[in-house]
This record gives sequence, structure tokens and C-alpha cells, in this order.
Amino acid sequence: MNTAVSRPSGDGSDVLLELDGIGISFGGLRAVDDLSFKIRRGEIVGLIGPNGAGKTTVFNMITGVYRPTDGHIRWHGRDITGLAPHRIAEAGIRRTFQTIRLFQDMTVLENVIAGQHLRMRQSWWQGLLNTPAQRREERELVERAMAVLRQLGLADVAQEIATSLPYGAQRRVEMARTLVAEPELVILDEPAAGLNEQESAALNDTIRAIRDSGITVILVEHDMSVVMNVTDNIVVINFGKKIAEGKPAEIRSNPLVIEAYLGQDDDEDDPLMNAVQDQVNA
Repeated sequence: MNTAVSRPSGDGSDVLLELDGIGISFGGLRAVDDLSFKIRRGEIVGLIGPNGAGKTTVFNMITGVYRPTDGHIRWHGRDITGLAPHRIAEAGIRRTFQTIRLFQDMTVLENVIAGQHLRMRQSWWQGLLNTPAQRREERELVERAMAVLRQLGLADVAQEIATSLPYGAQRRVEMARTLVAEPELVILDEPAAGLNEQESAALNDTIRAIRDSGITVILVEHDMSVVMNVTDNIVVINFGKKIAEGKPAEIRSNPLVIEAYLGQDDDEDDPLMNAVQDQVNA
């Protein structure tokens, strides 16, 4: 894993990722509009908003799934707007997804090793001939994968079929597959989805451990207990526009945020809204 990094200095020199006025439309729908914020090295940043606010669309633009129709995305100051997803992954940005996407017939270890495919140097014919270089690289891949599994408390199930594990453990396997490539920035899309209260609490420690290992984190999350407890900074969007940005304590009491989440009478059973109300009343 990456070596530990210092916390953000705040002078602008530690900016990893910058979104500068990005926007995108789908037909007549303006999904994201003039969105700007910066991610600094060593931060855990939450991107939150009501259902349909455009959060996953933002992730998809950062990772190259969608190309913004407006604005720019910069990585270490370099414009990466519209780069192909594999180029962005090679640059050091990796992500997880809302729905678990593990290889069903592969072990936990095999799933995590697969996360290193962009780093493999040996060609197919070296694998076919089982050359010494290929065997050496295979050992390195296994060692690196096992190191990440130990970090996430999964080493004892490395040889189990990944999809046979409990849901919370499968989430950690997906995170391990993302982390094994040693990205500079990891994007976690609803990592607490489907987790019980105990698993969500353990997730807080996992996210902090990821940051402490030297990886900057952005997360979209509906579990406000996770967001409020682990993030250094929060960006709030609604209808594709940024309505607030700041520390968790500032966001919790921001009237625009409260209105965005709690002013929707037609969605009283939305678990995100209920969670935010609990935080506001805490």
C-alpha cells in the first residue's frame, strides 16, 4: 500500500483533483450544472445530496464514463476531461460501485488479484510459457493482494468463493480489489449500502485506515452517521448544483442543506432524509 501522507496544507499545492464548472445534460435534462470543488491530498470528502441530485453522475464524469458537456476536470493540474476510463484508472483514480460487482466463480484472492490487471507487465506468451519473469510477477501480485486483504480483515477468507461471503464482507472484497492497485484517489460509491449498524460502524475505521495508508477518499453515502463521522469536508449538491460545502458541523446546521433534504413531503420514508433529520436533531 501507499506510504502514509501528511494532511492537507491548505495552500493549494496539495490539490489532487479539481472540478471546474463541470456540467452535463441528457436530452433536455440538466443533470449536473456548473459544479466546482477541489479534493486535496489526504482528505476524506463526502459528496451528498437528496436522491437524484446527480452524485453518481459526478462520479461517472470524474472516472470517464461520461464526458462533461461543460467545464474541466483536472488531475494534478492536468486536464483529464473526457479521458477514457482505463486512462483515468492508470493515472491513479479508482472507484467502487453502488452494486457489488464481484466475479462470481472466483475466490476472494482471485477477485483482488484481478484489480491489478492494469499493472501487469508480462505478455500473454510469457504466461503461456510460464517464464521465470511471469512466475515472479505472479508471486508479487499474490503478495500485494494478501497485504490488502490483511488490512481489511479478509485474509482468513482469501480462498473462499467471494460471492459466498456475507454482504458486508463482499463490500470489503470490492474495496480491496480497488485498493490493491494502489490508487492516489479512491471513489467509494455508497460503501455502507446494505450494511447493518455494526458493519457501518466498522466501515468508519476502514475508511480512515484507507486514508491513513496514503489514499485520498471521496465517498457518496446515504448513511449520514458514516458521512458525519469520517469526512473532513462535505460537498452538497441538489438538482445537479452545489448548494453548500464545508466541515461536517457546518453542513449539519446549514439551512439550505436541511431544506434540500427535509423539504420533500412526498418522500417521508426516504432513509437518507430520515438519517439527516436524526443528525440535525442530535
